[in-house]
Amino acid sequence: MKPIRFSAHSLDQVPLRGATQEEVIASISSDRWLLAGFDRLESQTDFPYNKLWNGRRYVTKRVRPIFFEEESEIVVVTVYAYFF
Repeated sequence: MKPIRFSAHSLDQVPLRGATQEEVIASISSDRWLLAGFDRLESQTDFPYNKLWNGRRYVTKRVRPIFFEEESEIVVVTVYAYFF
């Protein structure tokens, strides 16, 4: 697996969207990669959550990083998180 680098934008978005860098790395490392458009890739992983997020309790958190692969590294462009 190539090293994973987070863009400045993705570093800003990770905590705002309720994800962690570790979850993003786990998703890219362990899940299937799909085409996300504009020559980008995505993966998504569901994590047990069972906590409050914005005043509501959620059982599961889905982390969906958007990234691209370069010759020597993987660059995370942004990160989405969904709670259900």
